Amino acid sequence: MEKKTEEKIKIPSVVSVKEFCEKIDKPVAEVIKVLLDNGFLATINETIDFETAALIAQEFDVMVREEKIDEKKMDVISPEQLAEILKQEKDKGKNLRKRPVVVTILGHVDHGKTTLLDTIRKTKVAESESGGITQHITSYQVKAKGRLITFVDTPGHEAFSKMRARGAGLADIAILIVAADDGVKPQTKEVIKNFKKGKVPMIVAINKIDKPGANAEKVKGQLAEAGILLEKRGGEIPCVEISAKNNIGIDELLETILLLADVLKIEADWERKALGIVLESHLDQRRGVITTAIIKTGALEEGDSVIAGDALGSVRQLLDYSGKRVMTVGPGSSTTIVGFSKICKAGAVLQVEESRTIAKEKTRRLKLDIMAGETGENKATAKKINESIKTSGLARLNLILRADAGGSLEALKQILDSLPGDQVTLDILSQKVGNVTETDVQLAETSKALVYGFKVAVPDMVNQASKKAKVEIRNFEVIYKLVDDIKEEMSKLLEPEIVRTDLGELEVLAIFRTEKDKMIVGGKVKKGRVKKGASFEIWRGEEKLGQGQAKKLKQGQAETDEAEQGLECGITYIPKKNLIKIQEGDVLKFYEEQEIERKIE
Repeated sequence: MEKKTEEKIKIPSVVSVKEFCEKIDKPVAEVIKVLLDNGFLATINETIDFETAALIAQEFDVMVREEKIDEKKMDVISPEQLAEILKQEKDKGKNLRKRPVVVTILGHVDHGKTTLLDTIRKTKVAESESGGITQHITSYQVKAKGRLITFVDTPGHEAFSKMRARGAGLADIAILIVAADDGVKPQTKEVIKNFKKGKVPMIVAINKIDKPGANAEKVKGQLAEAGILLEKRGGEIPCVEISAKNNIGIDELLETILLLADVLKIEADWERKALGIVLESHLDQRRGVITTAIIKTGALEEGDSVIAGDALGSVRQLLDYSGKRVMTVGPGSSTTIVGFSKICKAGAVLQVEESRTIAKEKTRRLKLDIMAGETGENKATAKKINESIKTSGLARLNLILRADAGGSLEALKQILDSLPGDQVTLDILSQKVGNVTETDVQLAETSKALVYGFKVAVPDMVNQASKKAKVEIRNFEVIYKLVDDIKEEMSKLLEPEIVRTDLGELEVLAIFRTEKDKMIVGGKVKKGRVKKGASFEIWRGEEKLGQGQAKKLKQGQAETDEAEQGLECGITYIPKKNLIKIQEGDVLKFYEEQEIERKIE
């Protein structure tokens, strides 16, 4: 009878100690002990190569073999690579069919982006937004002339420049909205710069044309100065005059979008596996991770194995833009996905994989790369932060950030990174998506940090822990108010600016009295004026000897507050540090100093 051959266990080329233990079904403590006996110092989360894994497996009489995976299938697509794939797909022309055009609306804050979408979608998003501004990228679909148009709504506040740039990169057509009564603003110019860089086809919408002071022709001239040449002005960029609030010109705008889409031949391959871009991702306590994405090509189906960066998922539910559950989402459409194992990074490429094994291996490798980047000298710890505070001359403000979604956190981090750090350094000890936890409070107590939340919950237990630990938790609904509060805290750490005002000069003509800690002298005001209580410098020829203060000032026998040029007076002098014995002929140069609080702008 033949001896049964034991099946070898597949081990990846690089594996974490924890995963290795699970694969060979051995306790972590025993595996780590064998590793140490063989000269390998590794913790549960560290990685070992296959050769080491095979050696340790022998110690447990376990047979292993290296799991060979086609490396070509291990590529994680970047946004730049996705753009190239889409270009090649269009050039080949295989399986191409029309898809909904993706449109983004960009422009200066308060110029009417969200109101325009409200009018198009017949909803009231603007009224529900904190502070009246949009603070996430979200997407919506509408029908015009029987055809779907996908709108990507991007934030208008300056904190969101990266997200606006990403919004333009997502879109087939970009609408630049400019208020007719306000004109081209710095943020408008930034948007124009993004348009030109991304070479996104553009439509200009001049909004608020029915408001007093509206001047569409002036706006067109400002746009020309910024390099945007409109149709009828020698250019090729369509322009539509609208009032988003009063539904003027909206149908014309939608028709212009569809006409431009026809010219651009907006098509995609409907037969391939889906590729898309993550717009937003957050944790829902009931359903788990909720991720919104735009599908750029291919079809996404319920049950697909997907990755987005290092986030692994299996599509449990697909929802369309209205929240209705669907089985398939095609290219050019927005969708909400339920089923990712962790929050996805905004801007990550969504990929459908052939199998969950490949999807898992891709994310595993990415996680190992990330872990490697966070170890050693690059890893920030509260201990290192505190050590750097002791060795640095700069004032430091320690922060812990919590936000409701990845896009919010990214935007918040971006604007904080742009704050001046030459006088006060911001140390962000921890930044995560999700509610404030007791662990955050413990870290804040240890490192003397402030905890900032953006649209997150602070559970009662966490509030109680913060009060006990005397840790401040500040929660905000509007991002720029949060940033302003941090600026205020930074400003408190600045030394005040000392402003000096020169008053006048007095020549000493007589010495009346000298004591251990003061002198009484008389003299004549040669220049300006001298004041009671003011400071002065003591000059003997070209040499400054020291400083003093005029405690009393007399003209004759009467005390006075000040003496003007040409008058004689007596002063009681007290020193700033050591008493300098004033002599006849010395000059006392009077001045005042004022402390002015400085602000981080």
